[in-house]
Amino acid sequence: MKNMNTLKLWLLLLIGSTLAVVSCRRNEVEQPRKLAREFDSEVYLRWNDVFLEIDRYAVGYRPGPVPHVLGYLGFASYEAIVPAIPELNSLARLYPELKMPKFDESLEYHWPAVVNEVYGYLMKRFFFHMENSHPGEFAKIERTRRALYSKFEQETTPEILERSVQRGIEVARAFYEWERTDAAAHNAFLNPQPNYNAPKGPGFWEPTVPDFTRALFPFWGQVRTYALREEEQLCPPPIPYSEHPLSLFFNQGMEVYLTIKNIESNGPGAYEQRWLGEFWSDDILGLTFSPPSRPIAVANQIAAAEKLNLAEAAELYAKMGMALNDAGVALWNSKYVYALERPVSYIRRVISQYYPDAANWLTILNNPVDNFKGVTPAFPAYPSGHSGFGGAGAKILSSLYEYNDRYPGTYSFTDRCHIYRTEFNGTPRTLRSFYDFAYENAYSRVPLGVHFRMDCDAGIRLGELAAQRILELPWKRR
Repeated sequence: MKNMNTLKLWLLLLIGSTLAVVSCRRNEVEQPRKLAREFDSEVYLRWNDVFLEIDRYAVGYRPGPVPHVLGYLGFASYEAIVPAIPELNSLARLYPELKMPKFDESLEYHWPAVVNEVYGYLMKRFFFHMENSHPGEFAKIERTRRALYSKFEQETTPEILERSVQRGIEVARAFYEWERTDAAAHNAFLNPQPNYNAPKGPGFWEPTVPDFTRALFPFWGQVRTYALREEEQLCPPPIPYSEHPLSLFFNQGMEVYLTIKNIESNGPGAYEQRWLGEFWSDDILGLTFSPPSRPIAVANQIAAAEKLNLAEAAELYAKMGMALNDAGVALWNSKYVYALERPVSYIRRVISQYYPDAANWLTILNNPVDNFKGVTPAFPAYPSGHSGFGGAGAKILSSLYEYNDRYPGTYSFTDRCHIYRTEFNGTPRTLRSFYDFAYENAYSRVPLGVHFRMDCDAGIRLGELAAQRILELPWKRR
């Protein structure tokens, strides 16, 4: 009897242990892998802040290569982690020349670590020239990658981390190889002023006082776009050129001339106009990040304020970067098709016939780095690049954070990206909507003296079109 009881006890223990093992194995099999939305967006915020710091000193990157790189960074990091965003599609299939690496869905990944390696890999290759010219800035890339890697070591296992690192590198490598096939864009920053036979005659662009810099990126309109069709990469023509004092074109020039004259004489609204022009400028290499990066600076502030998760950030920066890229291509294609002169040329040559003091007229855009006063960007006026980048960025932000269930109205925010600047008026400006962001960014170019109003109108529309085409891509799973 005692032996029988002992046998029963052993059987019960055996059954119990067997059930426990089965239960554990079932839990291992059924344990859901983490999705991207379960992580925060710190990795995106850190890297985009570093991008803004490096962009400030990146010789040859203004204006075309900056949105180009932002497009690749955003799209590549999105594709690297989109398997962990079940509500969104991969878009890689839309681009046959992009050869994506295989992905094992049965394995677990630490998704922020994947994004970290994408940025680290691509940033080193896109900004390789800065290793010698600005070693301190270039070193921030590897320093940021290592700091985030060390953080992620505490959050996952060595096996998962190593797998995640490899995933990021493989995707980044695939995107970089794809980028290298775009001959008009790849390493174009090494020769930003190629030989260019500019059209001659009244109304056509020419190098402007005081530095007479040659044309920047005259062939950028040949760069690859993600969604904007070729026939959409040329905006409608500007107001017909005229030197008649009653013409619409002359009126455009007079607005710029009188606005600057009012600012310099401290007339009505002069402080606001100068503040507007300086706050949105971002023109000067070595002083601030570049104009195409301004929507990224705004996006960083929104992402931090809204505490976006990793999936939300991936969508935001992918759409933003791709829209900025397409806007940049269309803007520069249009600029060099129309080759319209800048206000400073028109005012000094034409308006001076009626207002003699206009013969020595200058913009109020000063370059404290090179000690030039009254400068103008070195490419044609129409359409405005600032306006196009602002229009594209604002439309992407509005699509995510305005007029939907979570954000039923407009989105009010304060842009603090220049809050500590002393070289110009960087006092934060409060915007009631993303449209206000686009509008201010665009029309700041008139009181600065570097654009006609029609340049701003056309730029906003072209940037919005570029963003609209990106938004129409099949992002959402049905």
